[in-house]
Amino acid sequence: MTRSDLVELLAERFGQLTQRDADAAVKTILDAMSDALVRGHRIEIRGFGSFSINRRPPRLGRNPRTGESVHIPERRVPHFKPGKALREAVGAQPVDAGDAGP
Repeated sequence: MTRSDLVELLAERFGQLTQRDADAAVKTILDAMSDALVRGHRIEIRGFGSFSINRRPPRLGRNPRTGESVHIPERRVPHFKPGKALREAVGAQPVDAGDAGP
């Protein structure tokens, strides 16, 4: 599902919302979530999951082309942990042969 799919679904489900209003609502929610994560806050949506920031410590890597050692600095990366209801809903669905990986 893409962002535009989400906007269309929201506009369909709530007839009083125009496509433009639904787009603004989705943009506002995603911007608020992004801003919270940038500030280091945790986001929890009951029944869906939680978003947080994980710290990747600095490490020594290797350039695959030259074999030279390269210092990789510390990074903060977003992390999503699904909630129990989402895990159970996804786990209860039969796997479609077209969805299976290689």
